[in-house]
Amino acid sequence: MDSATIRKKFLEFFSKRGHAIVPSSSLIPDDPSVLLTTAGMQQFKPYYTGEADPLSVFKDAAGKPTKNTASIQKSFRTSDIYEVGDDTHLTFFEMLGNFSFGYKPGEPVSPRGGYGKREAIRFAHEFITREMGLAISYVSIFRGSDVIAIPKDEESRAIWQELGVSDSDIREEGMEDVFWGPTGSSGPCGPTTEIYCKNAAGEDIEIWNIVFNQFFYPGSREELLGGASGKTLEPLKTFGVDTGMGLERLAMVSQNASNIFETDLFTPFRIFLAGAVGREEEMRIIADHTRAATFLISDGVRPSNKGAGYILRRLIRRVIVQLRRLGFSQELLLSLAERVADQYGYFYDELRGNHAAIKHELGDEIEKFSHTLKVGMKEFFIRFPDLQAQRVVPGQSLIPHQIKRISGDDAFYFQQSYGLTLDIIRDLARRGGHIVEVNECEFEQAIKRHQEISRAGVEKKFGGHGLLLDTGELKAGSEEELKIVTRLHTATHLLNAALHQVLGDSVEQRGSDITAARTRFDFLFPRKLTPEEIQKIEELVNDAIEKDLPVSIRELPLAEAKKSGALFFSKGHYPERVKVYTIGNDAEPFSKELCGGPHVARTGAIGRFRILKEESSSAGVRRIRATVEG
Repeated sequence: MDSATIRKKFLEFFSKRGHAIVPSSSLIPDDPSVLLTTAGMQQFKPYYTGEADPLSVFKDAAGKPTKNTASIQKSFRTSDIYEVGDDTHLTFFEMLGNFSFGYKPGEPVSPRGGYGKREAIRFAHEFITREMGLAISYVSIFRGSDVIAIPKDEESRAIWQELGVSDSDIREEGMEDVFWGPTGSSGPCGPTTEIYCKNAAGEDIEIWNIVFNQFFYPGSREELLGGASGKTLEPLKTFGVDTGMGLERLAMVSQNASNIFETDLFTPFRIFLAGAVGREEEMRIIADHTRAATFLISDGVRPSNKGAGYILRRLIRRVIVQLRRLGFSQELLLSLAERVADQYGYFYDELRGNHAAIKHELGDEIEKFSHTLKVGMKEFFIRFPDLQAQRVVPGQSLIPHQIKRISGDDAFYFQQSYGLTLDIIRDLARRGGHIVEVNECEFEQAIKRHQEISRAGVEKKFGGHGLLLDTGELKAGSEEELKIVTRLHTATHLLNAALHQVLGDSVEQRGSDITAARTRFDFLFPRKLTPEEIQKIEELVNDAIEKDLPVSIRELPLAEAKKSGALFFSKGHYPERVKVYTIGNDAEPFSKELCGGPHVARTGAIGRFRILKEESSSAGVRRIRATVEG
């Protein structure tokens, strides 16, 4: 069964069973504690915790409100970058999942009213065995924990047995394997049950993980597993189901493949890289990283030296190095990315719409990196001649991998001077038949020394102010950037007001992020905006700018400020006294909002406002990216 059919079959299965089909959220998450979207449940966190009402947002195929959803989520995990190249690891992957919110154990189960363990396990068993026609090797359940005083999951065992799974095929496992921790710094969590099937090599592969969200943990997964944080699990008022099934793994089992790279999802890469015979590891890295980079750019990430942008830059540059080492032109990356857009565009429309941006960003990064890479590789092998690729004589085998050590200072030098990241340094050495150990502690110290020197330079330049602004929401590293961020911040207030005028008072802020390049504003709204609505919003903002409205400020007690009619972030944390910024006439203002950031004195200083993109941020939440010009 090809991957397109699997996607279709999965969504149809749950649509027929009262689930709302929700589009994938962006790879750029709402949760500031998470760098990129790592799981399907992330966009649904507010519905598990009770912060948002699913019945006000989700509707099934018949148009009726439902507490149950299903999605195919674009996902990215940075922890697996070093592992890519083996049979199982990826950075980018698609997660098929069904979710249920707000079920209270003991209540009758209705098609749209939420469900618990019995229905979740039954749905999974039916989909795998009947819809997919696959045999289940075994399932796992939680064996309980003395550390956090949670009993064994005997309920799941009984349900599996009722469905015909023998007791010998039900395996008990511990916290590390079958207790799902929070995503990010805190969140819903609980025991899980997993389904295993065999691939063509006869290996048992975990394909579906069913999480039962029964608790809330006010900390990270690492703290929870460590058991020594002093924090405790808090029972959730309602029961939630969160499942995740990797499309790549399901395709492998369904297509009787030995590993994920033998599935139809990676066939195009094998065709393009057909000349690289015997270089399986390199081909896998190119395939995974190209796919991941294409999706990241499409979702708005741009190559940089920070955060998600740095992850993207690492991926692109690693592909460039691999292509060069295999004898391919670096420009092949553009063709590979175009094939990704063609292959996935039918399901993810944004790939087609962002084709020009993808091509531009990749081409720009190739141009930036190509010259320095050539010089850097030459100097690298001059300094480390024993790391050169071994020459292979016919009939002679390669020398076994030898461990070579590189100091952290040397690694930092090549990264800083030529963009050879630790990934690339390891790849170059491995290509030569060696294993490189980099002194990462020394490497981190070198980075810190460099940052301290750079910070001292900035402080000297800007009179001892250092980083001029970093509130979490607004970031500026220089006086010039501070001016741009201030204009964008005021423009964001105008945008919020314009959204309320065009879309009504159901609009509610869900967060913002402002840099010198753009503003990003998230708001609660149940549907995609029309082109006419976007144009009207943009026109309202620019009209307010052209009128050169005054920006005034008053400091008030929090309760009085909220009663004044000023907009405020309902999930925000405010002090007892707050600042209220009013744009326009105080009697009939264009905008009135609680805020603590910098603003222009009059709107005429903002410049021309332009909306770059309107998209889904997560379930029931829309995202606008915009900039100012002039």
